[in-house]
Amino acid sequence: MDAFLAIVSKRDTRRYADRPVPEDVQQRILEAGRVAGSARNRQPWRFLVVESDGPRGELAESVYEGDNVRGAKLVIAIVSSSGMDAGRCLQNMMLAAWNDGVASCPNGLADADRARSALGLGEDDQIANVLTFGYPANGRTGESRPVEEWIARADRKPLDELVERI
Repeated sequence: MDAFLAIVSKRDTRRYADRPVPEDVQQRILEAGRVAGSARNRQPWRFLVVESDGPRGELAESVYEGDNVRGAKLVIAIVSSSGMDAGRCLQNMMLAAWNDGVASCPNGLADADRARSALGLGEDDQIANVLTFGYPANGRTGESRPVEEWIARADRKPLDELVERI
């Protein structure tokens, strides 16, 4: 998929098809996060792939929309103390996934302490986000519409309201 098409067509998806994410696609998603840029190349993150039912169920109870975690075919918690760097990392992961037809959704933490406990982390560890992945239940792909239509359908402020030239 063209990079710009991947960017404009990527939508957060909360309902996933009952289809596993293949290991090679999981690897590409993780690699995309690993190679994200970070300030002074510190790479201040770890990726926890949550596969076990116990931690996954407990983690589902700690995010705002637990069904995202329960229904996902791949769950990755990003442990990082750097907000901007973690944001670059998670965006890379979501775009790499979408390039392979895998949808995603970032999940904020309603209860950070419970999430740390579910993942066996210490109180000093910070979870930047919990990403959920899976093939979209509606079968939608980035290629299902042209770029211009994705942009027109986006519920975003018009560009001329956001851009100032000084």
